Amino acid sequence: MEIAAEDFYSHSKQSLTLHIHDSQGDPIRAALAAKELIDTQEVEAILGLQTWEEVSVIADTSNQSQVPILSFADTIPKWAAKKWPFLLQASPNKYDQMKAVAAIVQSWNWHQVTVLYEDSMAGGVIPYLYDALREVGADIRQIISLSPFAAASSLSEDLEALQREQFRVFIVHASLSLAARLFEIANKLKMMEQDYVWITTDPITSLVHSINASIINSMQGIVGVKSYFPETGQCFKDFYKRFRRRFSTQHPEEDNNEPGIFAVQAYDALRTMALAINETNFGGQELLTKYHDLSGKIQFINQEVAPKYTFEIINIMGKSYRELGFWSNGFGFSKTIGKGANYTSSMNDYHVLWPGGPRDTPRGWTIRTSDNPLRIGVPTMSGYTEYVNVQQDRLGNNLSFTGFAIDVFHATLERLPFCLPYKFVPFNGNSYNELVKQIHLKNFDAVVGDVSIFSNRYKHAEFTHPYTETGLMLIVPTRSTSCSAWLFMKPFTKSMWVLIAAINIYNGFVVWLIERNHCNDLRGSLLNQIGVLLWLSFTTLFSLTGEKLHSNLSRMSMVVWLFVALVITQTYTANLASVLTVQRLEPIELNNSAKVGYCTGSYIKDYLVDVLGYDQNRLRTYSSIDAYAQALKNKEIAAAFLEAPLAKVFLAKYCKGFVKVGPTYKVGGFGFAFPRGSPLLASMNEALLKVSESGKLLELENSMVPSNQCRDRDIDLDDENPSLGPSCFRILFILTGATSTLALVSYVLLKANSMLKHKSIWRLMLAVMKHWRFQKKHFTRRVSNAEIHGNSPPDALHPV
Repeated sequence: MEIAAEDFYSHSKQSLTLHIHDSQGDPIRAALAAKELIDTQEVEAILGLQTWEEVSVIADTSNQSQVPILSFADTIPKWAAKKWPFLLQASPNKYDQMKAVAAIVQSWNWHQVTVLYEDSMAGGVIPYLYDALREVGADIRQIISLSPFAAASSLSEDLEALQREQFRVFIVHASLSLAARLFEIANKLKMMEQDYVWITTDPITSLVHSINASIINSMQGIVGVKSYFPETGQCFKDFYKRFRRRFSTQHPEEDNNEPGIFAVQAYDALRTMALAINETNFGGQELLTKYHDLSGKIQFINQEVAPKYTFEIINIMGKSYRELGFWSNGFGFSKTIGKGANYTSSMNDYHVLWPGGPRDTPRGWTIRTSDNPLRIGVPTMSGYTEYVNVQQDRLGNNLSFTGFAIDVFHATLERLPFCLPYKFVPFNGNSYNELVKQIHLKNFDAVVGDVSIFSNRYKHAEFTHPYTETGLMLIVPTRSTSCSAWLFMKPFTKSMWVLIAAINIYNGFVVWLIERNHCNDLRGSLLNQIGVLLWLSFTTLFSLTGEKLHSNLSRMSMVVWLFVALVITQTYTANLASVLTVQRLEPIELNNSAKVGYCTGSYIKDYLVDVLGYDQNRLRTYSSIDAYAQALKNKEIAAAFLEAPLAKVFLAKYCKGFVKVGPTYKVGGFGFAFPRGSPLLASMNEALLKVSESGKLLELENSMVPSNQCRDRDIDLDDENPSLGPSCFRILFILTGATSTLALVSYVLLKANSMLKHKSIWRLMLAVMKHWRFQKKHFTRRVSNAEIHGNSPPDALHPV
């Protein structure tokens, strides 16, 4: 500030007097000092105030006196600008810095963080940090408020409590003095070693260059967000030299004498205030909107300095720190800044020295040990012992936990890349909602059992992927039904019946035509021949022995015809029997007043009432498979809603008298419950997928279901026995039709050839007969003439 005052005087030739008071962060001291400055010193502006508490107690006095305040507080609420027009914020809003912190958390897929903050500096920063973390899928697991005057014992207690927790990602927002004491104690507690992650904000990181060696040794591996300002230009270089020279003169005991971001902000703020007073004949709240100073262009928007959009990411190591890269709002991370910078959304490829030395990136959480195993709640109120069964031994000392859910959990743990100690704890509550709530209350670290995944339960816990089939099914009893008068037509479609009739008439016609010359029964009047043809066409379907045939052509046609008739009649018989069986198992239809059952302690009641619109008076609750079956048989209820995995067990056990009807409502499915944001979720889901893909899940399910004979029971009734159409027999129809057609064509050709041959012989015989008659007539005439003239007759053997 002194340097800024000297620079202002050298340019404007006007004097600028500084009145410095140190409030030591105490709001009361700050209020008294401000009143003295305004009333006694008659200052024209107040500069400083690093906390919102200090600003709030001075703002009224400043506003009444019309003395502007240029504050360095982290965050000033939006409403403050309207209430106190003379209040301005000289430091950029910290919201973008919180987004930079959240981007670091996102880079390594950490989902749970713990925040430690100095209560005098929090202001509105914590809500901003909370929002920024939620945007990247992370949550604040715990918030620890630290007093700037906290004793070492108090800090030690807070850190020891965090040491017992599973999560290891810590964000620290505090002054450098408090942070130095905090990290010194953390180092003694071995919390600056492997598996720990520490991220610091600007109030600490921007002063790292001034930390002495003893303090920085306890901060090794910290990743910090630091306000960035360009250390270029002649103006900054001159300031840099003058600052180091003056600081070394006033504080010769300090080794580090380089100016940081706070020194630059102080220079810019005082110079900006002075220029504004000089150029506007300052008499109130007016400030110039734009200046160019050490940190670049300064601009006030709504009484706040325009936000900084670029931050430097550093890693503390050795005696100082090294630059990892930069983060820019809207762009992401980059290893350089300015033109040619390559931006990425993550910095996981950056080489970071983590606490404890070079190693892989910390998981952000630690695995439970045998001394502190996971407490896993298991429901004892389940009526489905196939899924979960909690029993005491004969002496009542030890508990056994068995069932499909327990087996799947064990199989999942076997595929985890690490050992996970656990301890099953029975839960004797009244509902599954209460069981899941115990995770939120921190009574359980997880829940294993036949627990449905339901949206209302996500406010208390998160779930793995479902390890069972999802859905809600309606189970009803079956009953015998009366047969339809046209039931005999159901095995085949109408087109199939028409085609059967057509092909039989055609085949009968071919056989009749070929055999009619060999059998007198196939002749007679036209009416008689039509009757014989139709009888011959359809008798083959019912008498597969065939008739005595005389022609090989008719035999060829009949053989294929008999084979097709055999297949058709056997198929018809089988399909008709199946149709009759299904008809006897027709489900009972529900009316609007029928009673419906549901599982005790489940979410189904709310779903039936709120979503499906059932009246609560129609609902009955049951706790076991046998209770359901008995209630359905006794007609206490007309139907039961069961979750898909439970319905599968029910139908396997009671497969003769019940059936699933209607749609499957896409809800539920069983899963394992963990705390919201649990780091175990990703590993458990991956291991659960491996169990499913290896076939182990199906093997466990098959061993749970007592019988497989009714596994296809859940097919819709209307589609169980569809009528068969011509497409199912097209090869057979083509074969018999082609064979009969071939026989018919062959018969026609042979008949035509025979007729042509018969006609030629007849013509020869007629010619011979004609010639014989002519010769006979001529010979007779010669004999008569010889007798008349007395000559001998010619030789009869040689008439010509």
